[in-house]
Amino acid sequence: MPQDAVPAPAGSAAAFQRRQAVPSAVLAVLMLVLMEAMFFTGLISAFLIVKAGIKPGMWPPPWQPRLPVEVTGVNTVALVASGVLMFVAAARFKKSPAAARTPMMLAMLLGAAFVVVQGMEWVRLLKEGLALSTSNHGAFFYLIVGTHGLHVIGGLVALIWCFNRLPTGNLRAAQMSAMQIFWTFVVALWPILYKLVYL
Repeated sequence: MPQDAVPAPAGSAAAFQRRQAVPSAVLAVLMLVLMEAMFFTGLISAFLIVKAGIKPGMWPPPWQPRLPVEVTGVNTVALVASGVLMFVAAARFKKSPAAARTPMMLAMLLGAAFVVVQGMEWVRLLKEGLALSTSNHGAFFYLIVGTHGLHVIGGLVALIWCFNRLPTGNLRAAQMSAMQIFWTFVVALWPILYKLVYL
């Protein structure tokens, strides 16, 4: 510091550098997750109200195809494992971004497998006669499961974006945290939907 330089007074902009309590990317995703949680709460509430008004033994309608409980159960385990791998990737990222590549790639593959299996399930159910227009059961099934599926696909797109930035060192910690929050929401939501819709 030059001898004739005058130090900035305490409290001035030069002396005080404001730090964000929560990074903007993380805050934006937290707000998005809150809105999405309210949206899914509305869907689930409508589903439970309609289901409660049906006579016992008539839900799901006995003349319609059964949902693949076992296959979707295995698919649920795959998605939960994907969420665990994202936690591992985030922990490794803090120490070395390069170390996050493998668990993040595995998380993406399991997430993609989940979407593929769900798509195959939909094709089979449509062929067997379960459609949006066949009953309230079919309408709620495709609306709730389909909306969640779109969130998984959106999450996968964001995961791929983050994954592609890892080798160049352009992925910031806030972006990784934001991605982890959204993926955790998508993963944690699914077992609830599985229990309500399939079981």
